[in-house]
Amino acid sequence: MVRIASIDAGSIADELELEIGTRIIRINGRRVRDNIDLTFLLSDEEVEIETVAPDGEAVVYEIEKEAHDDLGIVPAPDTIRECANKCVFCFIDGNPTHVRNSLWLRDDDFRLSFTYGSYVTLTNLGPKGFQRLIDQRLSPLYVSVHATDPEVRIRLLQNERAGLIMDQLRQFAEADLEVHTQVVLCPEWNDGSHLDRTIEDLWGLGSAVRSLSIVPVGLTKYNVHKPVRPLRPDEARSAIDRVEIARRRALRERGEAWAYVGDEMFLIAETGLPDDSYYGDDALLENGVGAVADFLRRFDEGLRDLPRFDGRRIRIVTGGSMAPFLTERAPMLADATGADVRVDHIRNDFYGEIVTTAGLLAGRDILGQVGPAAEDPARDGDIVLLPGESLNADALFIDSLPLEELRDQLAPAVIRPGHEIVATLREIAGELAA
Repeated sequence: MVRIASIDAGSIADELELEIGTRIIRINGRRVRDNIDLTFLLSDEEVEIETVAPDGEAVVYEIEKEAHDDLGIVPAPDTIRECANKCVFCFIDGNPTHVRNSLWLRDDDFRLSFTYGSYVTLTNLGPKGFQRLIDQRLSPLYVSVHATDPEVRIRLLQNERAGLIMDQLRQFAEADLEVHTQVVLCPEWNDGSHLDRTIEDLWGLGSAVRSLSIVPVGLTKYNVHKPVRPLRPDEARSAIDRVEIARRRALRERGEAWAYVGDEMFLIAETGLPDDSYYGDDALLENGVGAVADFLRRFDEGLRDLPRFDGRRIRIVTGGSMAPFLTERAPMLADATGADVRVDHIRNDFYGEIVTTAGLLAGRDILGQVGPAAEDPARDGDIVLLPGESLNADALFIDSLPLEELRDQLAPAVIRPGHEIVATLREIAGELAA
């Protein structure tokens, strides 16, 4: 069942005087299991909704509407399906004990895959759950394949059901459903000839597999060599070469690149990023395919007509991956703004220096290297730009430090998180002018 969290004013649900907290049990006689069921079943023009009000009264509503009319019901979030695997490379096993609470959730939920593009393994679905994906046409999904050899995948995921992946993907193909696929590359586990087989098997499924992205395993000081180790530069270059063969075939035979390597793979390989023609659409940005190039392109384009910040310091806080790119562009930003621009490469003590992603910077690491105790602390007049992805929706860093506490410690400097440096500077300029 689904519980109503809120109701849009002036909507059909508002006119029917549905109450917040009401449980929706069935629609047209069919059980409502979650929010996807709710959306699917409400698409009919005539719906009979069986509910239980907050006071326990059972009420049935009969509604006639256009097929895609929105009733104005905002449901409470579904309970997340947790992962049934014990992956040898699981990033959660690399968390310190004091990480933000939400980082302990091992989600493997096909509903999040369909709705938000998160990757799932499909190992926690039985025959009925899998048939539901087909019946409700939940496509495209984002699937973590890792390896198509059953024994290799079982070894990686520590789950006997992991060996069913090719059968599952064939069922998707036969039902004309589509998937984006992913391989987290672990040296001496699923690379080399195993990666070649995975590429060939997925290519053989035809257009049902819309893309394949290969990303390097991400480890921390807490789980490195337990049992997986990081990729070496030569291993990353080998993976890039193997994927490039698949890309060329895909371009030749299907007119699209199909196979991609994540940005971090190029950084490990020390080869530099490819040009924009390497990347496809934006479907894989969240998986780190083209995200760096997209960020830098928007940064470069935004340098035109920037407001002036003469006499101020702009300090750009970032991790090791982006620091070289931003350092290269710091003089251009200084010329455009008249400011003294500094890139603060924050060492990740929270997860270990092996982690260089800006989104995984802890608030206390930033505070320790930019705050009052730092060698060159933020001072009055400084504009300190934080990576927006380092904070969650509640403005907490990954170590649960609130943004407001960091602001208090760095005051009177201007502290601002943002996903785009240039856009954030424009907002700050407007506020300063006011």
